Amino acid sequence: MIRITHHRINCIGCGYCNEVAPYRWHMNDKDGKSNLVAASGKKEIYTIVVADDEWEDNKEAAELCPVKIIKVEKV
Repeated sequence: MIRITHHRINCIGCGYCNEVAPYRWHMNDKDGKSNLVAASGKKEIYTIVVADDEWEDNKEAAELCPVKIIKVEKV
């Protein structure tokens, strides 16, 4: 299993995460920021635990994020 954490408050809406893992990331039409699909959170910090098969795409999303607000770790 892996945990994905997204500090949405600092998102600049570049869209890289959505490009590499569109099943897990969605760009919000209202504010242009990225949403971590099916995640829960508070104070603009969202987390989800998913299967290992999402590791590669989401690790790439974290690496591409210019503001480094995505964290992907094995749990």
